[in-house]
Amino acid sequence: MSSTIAHAHIPIGIRHSLPRLVLLLILLLFACSALAQEATIVGTVTDGTGAALPNTNVTITNLDTGQSRTLTSNEAGQFVAPDLRIGHYTLKAELKGFKTTEQKGIVLQVGDRTRVDFKLEVGATQEAITVEANTVSVQSESSEVSSLITGQQLSQLAANGRSLYNMVNLSTGAANLQQDAQTPTPVGGDANVSFNGNRPGHNIYLMDGGENLDRGGSGTFSVMPSVEAIAEFRILTSNYDAQYGLSSAATMTTVLKSGTRTFHASAWEFLRNDALDASNYFTGKNKLRFNVYGFNAGGQVPWGKSHPTFFFYNMEWRKVIAGNNNGAVVVPDPGTYTGDFSGSSTSIKVPTAALVDSSVLFRNCPGGIAPAGIVQGSPFPGNKIPSCMLDPNAQSLLGAGIFQKPNGVNDSGQPTFAGGGSNPTNVKDEIARVDHQFSSKFSIFGHWVSEQISQTFGTTMWSGDNQSTIGNTFGNPSYSAVVHATHTISPTLLNEIAFNYNGNRINILPKGVFTAPSDFTFNRVFTGPNANDRIPSINLSSGTGSNYTSNWVPWVNKADDYQIRDDISWLKGTHQLKLGASWALYKKIQDTFASTQGNFAFNGVFSGFDFSDYLLGLSQQYTEDAVHDSGHWNNVSWAAYFQDDKSQQAADPEPGTTLGWSTSHL
Repeated sequence: MSSTIAHAHIPIGIRHSLPRLVLLLILLLFACSALAQEATIVGTVTDGTGAALPNTNVTITNLDTGQSRTLTSNEAGQFVAPDLRIGHYTLKAELKGFKTTEQKGIVLQVGDRTRVDFKLEVGATQEAITVEANTVSVQSESSEVSSLITGQQLSQLAANGRSLYNMVNLSTGAANLQQDAQTPTPVGGDANVSFNGNRPGHNIYLMDGGENLDRGGSGTFSVMPSVEAIAEFRILTSNYDAQYGLSSAATMTTVLKSGTRTFHASAWEFLRNDALDASNYFTGKNKLRFNVYGFNAGGQVPWGKSHPTFFFYNMEWRKVIAGNNNGAVVVPDPGTYTGDFSGSSTSIKVPTAALVDSSVLFRNCPGGIAPAGIVQGSPFPGNKIPSCMLDPNAQSLLGAGIFQKPNGVNDSGQPTFAGGGSNPTNVKDEIARVDHQFSSKFSIFGHWVSEQISQTFGTTMWSGDNQSTIGNTFGNPSYSAVVHATHTISPTLLNEIAFNYNGNRINILPKGVFTAPSDFTFNRVFTGPNANDRIPSINLSSGTGSNYTSNWVPWVNKADDYQIRDDISWLKGTHQLKLGASWALYKKIQDTFASTQGNFAFNGVFSGFDFSDYLLGLSQQYTEDAVHDSGHWNNVSWAAYFQDDKSQQAADPEPGTTLGWSTSHL
């Protein structure tokens, strides 16, 4: 259940954090990935006969910010205005000897390429014609297949866990491969969505033009911004422009909200609670406390009206407490911990001499000989294992509590455990964006996103562990930064330059029962370190099916992605040319996936039952990694693209043509 607690509009001001000169120097030193996160308007100016009208002044005004840009139509009567902020616009065309024509109500959305043509009538310039734009627009300037989700839709849609990964499923061509449970986190969430049959790991995420992708995370975000901070979200699935050549599957572009001339602030809370849920007849209710709350504010700073600065700030907390109930798991019967299987229908046999030598089987018995009545290959008398044959290490781990105690039975009468502790997830998401206009020809914007993420898992993640006696925490602080500048060199030439950074840290630490008790004796093959003296993995692979493991945690990962990009837009006759190049440095430090504590597997091959094999200390398989090492990888990649969008004349019924080319190198 979701509800919005409060929304309010209040005046808020901020101070300049850096002098303009410092900002400019930063921009010149660090230039990144624009990737058309904003929008473009193209058009042709003609007279009543359809003849092109060159040198027409076209003024484009953003009604949200009051900022204007003036262009001049070329010899073909055409104009192009790239890199426009999303929002509401008015366009005005002026030429001596013709009536001024104005078009209102034009809405630009992320990645739009919108055509606005003018047909000027002969008359005095003081005479004006106003046209209201058609609210239903058709994408005629691009062949891309995409889906747009507005900020209002994002805020109001009842998404599972308020996760952006669920929004991705709303696009045509998306195949949802996600699990039912979803947490509002980037790497720890479920991004398993395939587009048009491509692998989920081939999707790419962009935010304000910069890459927002954990390249080592199988197609996941680096940061997952607050839904309340997103202005628009577009999913490009096919036939997109050459500038989107970084991925072979879908490209998800996100634009953060920015300030406008109106000061505003909002506060919200969305909640779910098991008190509002119906009870499951078989398992009852899982504990659930889901709270997402925060605030944001944005507007224009009160000084520098001639060179306006707009700001937006968003803070959100996401707190989830979920009970761990993945169904009933068969666990060993505590009544058999001492080797007494007299109440079991399974016959426990003394391992044969062909499988186990007597010197091993009776190594702890007096004199190293079999107790009275024990014959190899025959059932244990009374289905009881003598205490001297019980392995001391097996008893030590049972005393430490590696297996859950049963709280039920299944249809076969086997003891089972269902439930577990509460697993909290905590996210603190902070976002700041600033837009500044130095002049009518030069503007800059940038954002900073910082997320502090901590998740708790009731069983060890990415393993076969099904015992909630052990689990792990997942720490994932993540960051994103963009600095993007636009320079209008001439009415037909525009340059965009930008710097982007995104990165994260992953720290996976074991929790619960994971350190071996003092009376446990390690018999490892290798002498390398075993962090935290971790208990070996114990896998009862038949009959019981219990699996205890700390897997390869503790595990540490660090990723940093630095990108520089430059894009040029040039209008030449009927050709709208765009070309660009980028360079990226991706640095990764990651631990290897190594279980140096050792892994024991028991399948009942010796005594007829997996847990009795465990009690006897007879493992069917043992594996151990020698070293828990870490690797350092530096990846440099560059890319270039060229795009030619040849527009049709306003009177030409034939559609325009597009030629695109892109390449990349790792």
